[in-house]
Amino acid sequence: MKKFLIRTASAAVYAVLFIGSMLSGRLLDNPVAGHLILMAFLLFVALGCTFEFYRMVKGQGSRPMQWIGYCFVTAVVLGLGIVALLEADALGLVGGLVLLMTVVTLGFVTVAVVQLWRPSEQPFRDMAYTLLPVLYIALPLGLMPYLNSVNMLLIAVILVWVCDSFAYMGGSLIGRHTMWARHSPGKTWEGTAVGVVCCVLVAIFVGPLFNETPQWYDWLVIGLICAVFGTLGDLVESMLKRSVGVKDSGNIMPGHGGFLDRFDSLLIIIPIVFYYMMFIFD
Repeated sequence: MKKFLIRTASAAVYAVLFIGSMLSGRLLDNPVAGHLILMAFLLFVALGCTFEFYRMVKGQGSRPMQWIGYCFVTAVVLGLGIVALLEADALGLVGGLVLLMTVVTLGFVTVAVVQLWRPSEQPFRDMAYTLLPVLYIALPLGLMPYLNSVNMLLIAVILVWVCDSFAYMGGSLIGRHTMWARHSPGKTWEGTAVGVVCCVLVAIFVGPLFNETPQWYDWLVIGLICAVFGTLGDLVESMLKRSVGVKDSGNIMPGHGGFLDRFDSLLIIIPIVFYYMMFIFD
């Protein structure tokens, strides 16, 4: 009972902070202030995810250039957030892509130059691990303010929660065949199928309450994206944890793990949902 209460309390705090930051513009009746609050929350999460990532890969003997990574992760999250604030109507695609290409290019040059003076048995592995959080963590989190500006971020989060919850219940009740025993032995094909179906149904019937622009078939696609790629995101993070021999990425949330454990699905689906929304609004 004690573990259940701790797990429930930590989940409630996480939900309040995340959803509260998404809705802060409406609550304060100030969209700009709300946008900045969401950016601050996402930057905190991005740095937390990056810290956990570096700590895990260092357990393999890697030596990523952490402070360089933190700087470029910060630049992407804040940069994309500012572009979204200035170009919200057009979703800031051009400005965001230019910013991302610039950061990645400067990041590669910077770590390459610094690595020349660092003793390392595998210099390119250290360089890759230094910059991977920019694409794996900072890019998806940096795109969230874009989706929030068109009322799509909250429904994406809800769809991920629906898929996870019903996949867990379905797997517990009828799960028989393990989906990916090597990386996630508790995940079954039957449970995943239940999660996908429920996620798609919620997307079709609840999605229009958040944004009326997408048609029913668009919501079907968005539901499939959140279900299928959300599951993929969970498996990718499980693969990372098993490769370094850890159960949880961190312990920031008692009973739930770390930042990466909570955001693993969103890190994969957000860029895909973003580009699909660009197609819809084009």
